[in-house]
Amino acid sequence: MSAPRVFDRPLLRQRLLRARALGPSTFLLDRVAEDAVDRFATILRDFRIAIDLGTPGPALGRALAGSPRIGTLIAIGPSSDSLAPASGLAIVADEEALPLRDSSVDLVASALSLQTVNDLPGTFVQIRRALRPDGLFLAALLGGETLTELRQSFAMAEAEIEGGASPRVAPFADVREIGGLLQRAGFALPVTDVDRVTVRYASPFALMHDLRRMGAGNPLVERRRTPLRRATLMRMAQIYAERFADPDERIRATFDIVWLSGWAPHESQQKPLRPGSAKARLADALGTIEISAGEKARPK
Repeated sequence: MSAPRVFDRPLLRQRLLRARALGPSTFLLDRVAEDAVDRFATILRDFRIAIDLGTPGPALGRALAGSPRIGTLIAIGPSSDSLAPASGLAIVADEEALPLRDSSVDLVASALSLQTVNDLPGTFVQIRRALRPDGLFLAALLGGETLTELRQSFAMAEAEIEGGASPRVAPFADVREIGGLLQRAGFALPVTDVDRVTVRYASPFALMHDLRRMGAGNPLVERRRTPLRRATLMRMAQIYAERFADPDERIRATFDIVWLSGWAPHESQQKPLRPGSAKARLADALGTIEISAGEKARPK
């Protein structure tokens, strides 16, 4: 059974191209690329063949290409216009249908792309299969409470002005859900964490302009196709300013960058201890008396 079609990916590609023409807003991508460099610095191994998967723009590719631990770097993206490979090597393909043989690459990295994949579990499985044993998957995607302020403000404004809310902001996966998907896909040593970025803008309209320059307009298949009413837009801005503004009247926007990593299983990796194999008692470490599961504590 195919995954439900939540995101209009052809429309998303058009908006990314429009963002490039407008002059892209790249502060989130730049932050992710810088963080990726720090994370790679802690990994003491080489990656002979690495994939930059779907990243809009060259920031992550440049960061990877600058690492002495990266051999051949190949960018994969949905169109030739969207690709800006740091190494000049590129493959046009969708993140939902990877053109990679099983056990053919050592690293798959992605920045702020996979949050708009319709079949995220299926993409994780494909990445897992493409990695050689002890290969690494490292990605950052928007998730959690990203744009919660904009989502709430639009919902309240539409309910008040139009009698009901329509989907205006894409749904984002929770960090715990993503960790579970990594495990289900067969990754070893899965790790997830969140980098919460709060950005301040002069107004909600400045935020929306920035989102347009990120190619992050509403990509939902079920989006409302009629133009946004001016009264709704102005009420949204008013609600946003009332609920999410600082004392200096600048509004806040939340971006949760969810980092995830997992390894293709290999015999050299750490394994969890078998139950009952511990060599020290927790009660001894805590300086307490151990009580078995069937024994009740006696009152002193």
